[in-house]
Formats: sequence, structure tokens, C-alpha cells
Amino acid sequence: MSAIQRHPVAAWQAGALALVIGLTVIVPALVLRSAGDAAKRSSDMVRHTLEVDAQAQSLALHVRDTEAAALSLAAGVDTPRLRQRLAVSRQQIGGAMTALQRLTEDNPEQQRRLGELQNQVSLRLGNMDALARSGPASTRAQVDAAVRQYPVGELIARVIAEERGLLARRQQQYQRRSTLTELTRWLAVVAQVLLLGAAAGYAVRQLRRRVGAERDAAQANAHAGLVLDTVREPIAVIDAESRVVLFNPAFAELYGLPSDAHGRRLAEFDGGAWTDEETVRRLGDVLSRGREMWDYECEQTTADGVRRTMLINARRMPLSEHQGRTVMIAATDISTRRASENRIHELNRQLEGKIEQVSEVNRELEAFSYSVSHDLRAPLRHTAGFADKLQRHLGEAADEKSRHYLGVISTSAKRMSHLIDDLLVYSRLGRSALRLQSVDMQSLTQETRAMLDANLKLDQPERIVEWHIGRMPVVVGDENMLRQVWLNLLGNAVKYSAQRQPATIELSHAYDAEGNHVFTVRDNGAGFDMAYAGKLFGVFQRLHSATEFPGTGIGLATVRRVASRHGGRVWAEGRPGEGATFFLLLPASDQPLNGRLPS
Repeated sequence: MSAIQRHPVAAWQAGALALVIGLTVIVPALVLRSAGDAAKRSSDMVRHTLEVDAQAQSLALHVRDTEAAALSLAAGVDTPRLRQRLAVSRQQIGGAMTALQRLTEDNPEQQRRLGELQNQVSLRLGNMDALARSGPASTRAQVDAAVRQYPVGELIARVIAEERGLLARRQQQYQRRSTLTELTRWLAVVAQVLLLGAAAGYAVRQLRRRVGAERDAAQANAHAGLVLDTVREPIAVIDAESRVVLFNPAFAELYGLPSDAHGRRLAEFDGGAWTDEETVRRLGDVLSRGREMWDYECEQTTADGVRRTMLINARRMPLSEHQGRTVMIAATDISTRRASENRIHELNRQLEGKIEQVSEVNRELEAFSYSVSHDLRAPLRHTAGFADKLQRHLGEAADEKSRHYLGVISTSAKRMSHLIDDLLVYSRLGRSALRLQSVDMQSLTQETRAMLDANLKLDQPERIVEWHIGRMPVVVGDENMLRQVWLNLLGNAVKYSAQRQPATIELSHAYDAEGNHVFTVRDNGAGFDMAYAGKLFGVFQRLHSATEFPGTGIGLATVRRVASRHGGRVWAEGRPGEGATFFLLLPASDQPLNGRLPS
């Protein structure tokens, strides 16, 4: 597939490396230089103190030499050499005094002592000069008095003592500086070793990471190559000159590429699949402008000579081993799908024709049923009206059989009228549009119960019906159609439990696993045989005789039609003599109702 990609060292890593070098080389050098400078300053101070001490000792020595020479002259010993010695000693005293003042100019206390010493030395030397001029007449007592009057030795001793004290302190300071310098040197060495070790460890870790990254990249490339070879979708990569850089076996098989197709142009292969001007132009846009080509449909003749409908997708895909622009092409054969779509379109067209035919038939049937139902009403009204008139005309003269015949005629006419009304309701439920809205089932069921109770008080005041209505939800549906559902379900429960005293009717609600509404109506009435459950919801289907339980046989069919219009269903369970349970399922509010969503 592709060569291993190499990732450049991050900028922060280069900065960290420079910091490590600085800490390893520059910082220890600066620390050692600072410690060396401090040690040198301490050494200079010690040397300075020793120099002061030496000059003070020299001053004391020259003062004594001067005094000795003066005493020799006072004792009568006067030689040129002695005179020369006296002059040299006095000159040395001046030089030593000047050197001491220069060396101690940074020490005010020593400068004060030296000033006092210089004054005493001058006075004492003057006194000694006087004794030398007086000759042998000077006495030992005068010499001792001059020495006591001008105590030069004590002042020199103080200067020397001060300098020696400074020398001791400076030697201690120098020792501490030396110890600190040595410690700093060793710490620098240890720090350098640690930093070098850390740098080496970091370098080894980075090397391992790079080796691991290269190994992972090689594995990823191998896996990508395996995936590319396994995918049955034809895939290829071309460069800016439309030369093949990479392709998988599916592409080679579809377009007839040989194994040595790398570096050859797409247009060179047999079949001319990639010579279409529009396709070439679109691929050129992807290469030059970076555009993406999605789901471009075109006709291509493939290696097997078959004209196919292809779906082409292309986008830039840089390769690490290829410096120029490259584009990945994915081709999908949609010939079968396109043929299926064309077939589906044709079937849909035929279906629309059938639907139109069925709709026309339904319209004709609805017009026929409407016309028949209305045309039947006139003879029914005539039959019922003339039977009633005949009964009033005969009056008391009618015998029992005549009254029975007239009653049968009147009852049959009324039953036929109810049947026509139910048929019209059933027909309207099939063709009227759903008016979807939020419907409070609690209010709707309570309203239906109140209506049924009112009818019972008028027709059968002796009957006792115990109602158990649970909590009902708010659903989305057609309120009038759902009212018709409850009138039929609850009315059936009241009707078929007429032989129970008291009659018990339970109405409850629950959700199924998909969140749909499931309503349950249970009664303790006559029940039915489950073998005939399939007939319950058919038009004019009855499981009980009309003399036992009156009705038209259209109510449950109406319930099924309403449930179907709402995208739900209805079913029942029961046993003869043990009551019946009817279940009504309506979809949740977010589910489509008969192909429509509630607004």
C-alpha cells in the first residue's frame, strides 16, 4: 500500500531539548564561575590582610631601628653608616605608613588608628631627634619618658590585632567559599549526570515511540491494504495526470486493469469507460480545485462489454509516499437498482391506475348505497305509516292475529330503518376524512356511560349496571369516530349483560411494549364461542339471535373500521356464559395514523 508516514518532532520537544542542554552545560558553568569568583575574592582578601600585617610589622621594625640609631647618636656613637641607617629607617617608616593607609582605605576604624599612629610616630621621632642632638647629656630616664609619652608599639599592635582578626574571619570565609565551591562543583557534576541520564532516557523513549509508531503505521497500512483488497466496491487512486496509483481487485475486475496498470492513464484501458468528457471534467475539478464529487451517475461500458449505470464518488486523498495531488475514486454499479426502480415506477403507475379504478368503483358503490338507502326509506315510511293507520282504523274490531301481523310489519319496518341508518354511518366512516385532534378518552367514555344510563332509566329502570372505569389517556384521533366506537363497545356490553343482575362493566387502559394504547372493555354477559370470533367484526355477522339480543350486526364492523382508520386494530376474547372482553389498540401519538401524522 503506502510507505510509513513520518511525523516531525513537535516544537515543544525541540524547546525541551534546548532547555536540557542549557541546564546541563550553561547553568553549571555559570554556578562554577560564580563560586570561583567568590573564592578568588576571598583569597584576595586574605592576601590583603597578610600584606597589611606585613606592612605593620615592617613599620614597627623601622621605628625600632630609628630609635636604636637615635639612641646610638645620643650615646656619642656618630658614624656615617649610622647616619645612613637612620635616614633609611625614616624613609622606610614613611613608605610603610603610606602603604598601610592605602591598604586600609576601605576600613574607617583602621584609618583612624593609622592617623593616630602617624601622629605618634612623628612626635616620637621628633623627640628622638632631639635626644640625638643633645648628645651624651641625655639620660636613660629621658629616653624612657619619650617612649612612654608616645606609645607607638601599642598602636601598631592594635592595627596588627585588627588585621589578624580580619584575617581569621576572612580565612573562615575563604574556607566556606572553598567548601561551597567544591560542593557546587560536585552538585553540578551530579546534576549534569542526572540531566544527561534524563535526556538519554527521553531520547530512548522517543526512539521507542517512533519505532512503535512506524510499526503501527506499517500494520495500519497492511490492514488498509487488506481491507481495500477485500472490499467488493471498486476503488482506485489516480494522480494529477489521471495515472493509476492504486487500485483494488474489484476495480481491476470491473474495468479490466492488468496487474501492471500502475502508472498508466485510466483512458488507456479497454472499453473506454473513463473517456467520457463530463466524467473527465468532473475528475479534473476534483484534482485542480479540491471539489468533491458525490453520487455522480453515468453510463459506462465495463470490461465485459456490458453497458452499466455507475455511481461515481471522488475526493482528494493525499498519500504519504506520493508528493503530488491524488484522488480516490469509488464506483458503484447501480444497474440492478436502477432497473428495479424503473420496474417499481412502472408498477406504481399501474397501481395508480388500479387505485383510480377501485376509487371509481367505490364512488359508484357509495352512490349506489346512498341512493338505495334513501330510496328504501320512502316505502319503509309508507309501510310503517299505513300499518299504523290500519291498526287505528280497525281499532277494537281487529282480532289477535291481525294485531300480531300489524306489529310484525311495524317492527320490521323500524328494524329496517335502523339497519339503513347503521349502513349509512358505516359508509360515511369509510369515506370521510380523519379530523385529527387531541381527544380526552376520560370525558368521552364518561359521556357515553351517561347516555347509556339515561336510556336504561327510560327503557329498563329495574336494571342495575355497575361501572368500573379506570384512568383514560388523551389520544390523537377523530373525536366523532371514537365516540362511535365507545357507543358500540359499551352499548354491546350493556346489551349482552342484560340477563345479569347486577351487570358489571369494566373499562381500563394500559400501554404495550411499543407504547401503544390498549383499551379493554370487559363484561359479565352472555359471552361467545371463540371458534366464531372471526365473525364478530364482519358486517351483518351475529352470534346471537335477534329475538334474544336485538341489533343490526353492523356495530362491531364499525368499530373495526374506525380502529383501522386510526392505524390500530380490535379483537375479542370470551366464553359462552362467562362474559366477553374486547380490546382496542390505538397507536401512540408520535406514530403515523393510516399513513398520516397528527398535526
